[in-house]
Amino acid sequence: MQEYKRQIVEAANAIRARVDSIPDTALVLGSGSGGFAAQMESAVRIPYSEVPHMRVSTVKGHDGAFLFGAVRGRPVMVMSGRLHMYEGYEPKEITFPIRVMQELGVRTLLLTNAAGGVNTGYHEGCFMMLCDHINFTGRNPLIGPNDDSLGTRFPDMSCVYDPALRDAARAIALEKGIPLFEGVYMQFYGPSFETPAEIRMARAMGADAVGMSTVPEVVVARHGGMRVLGVSCITNMAAGILDQPLNHAEVTETANRVKGQFRALLDAVVEKM
Repeated sequence: MQEYKRQIVEAANAIRARVDSIPDTALVLGSGSGGFAAQMESAVRIPYSEVPHMRVSTVKGHDGAFLFGAVRGRPVMVMSGRLHMYEGYEPKEITFPIRVMQELGVRTLLLTNAAGGVNTGYHEGCFMMLCDHINFTGRNPLIGPNDDSLGTRFPDMSCVYDPALRDAARAIALEKGIPLFEGVYMQFYGPSFETPAEIRMARAMGADAVGMSTVPEVVVARHGGMRVLGVSCITNMAAGILDQPLNHAEVTETANRVKGQFRALLDAVVEKM
């Protein structure tokens, strides 16, 4: 654990050396939401490959860089593209960027992702704010020795997604006329899409949407004392709901189609965070 903490500090120091100041708010952008980062004001881009001990994104549509800039005048740190377990990375590698954010002093984290709709009341291109999640990967990034300087051994997960941030996002969506569902996100390991039987199971277990990311990052963020908000773009209906095959191109296509609304929602939420 001492070695892991040393790596966190080295990565954070390398970032500090390249930016003038560190904001206390950060975003993690998932599949199809890279357009948000492209419109940031006065952004400094630091590729993951130039940060000590960082792994790199290998998935198409994930930029693979930290960005430091502003959204509507508010300073923000952005993780443009994330890491996934299905890329072969361990949970501690996936969540290493969140630890670096913690070391840098980030206190509020907004995570986005592309998800498959399990709730049949959803539709392609709608948005879901996470009110809870189910970790169906069988992996937890906190397994192993605990460093008390990073967080408590047994962190409380009874209220993972910050109620005040959710209230603000709900009010913003209503004000802007953007439909925003609220539901439970369930993470599968991937990279294969879920089967119709797995989706029926997910629905029976209380899931409204499924995906292949987010949960490890949220667990570590809460372990580190961050306030967390999560928003999914429902880019497709999950397996077995519609009579059509699933593919990643559909995910990107839908995300691009609704990126204007998504950008408007994220901009306003960041401004309030």
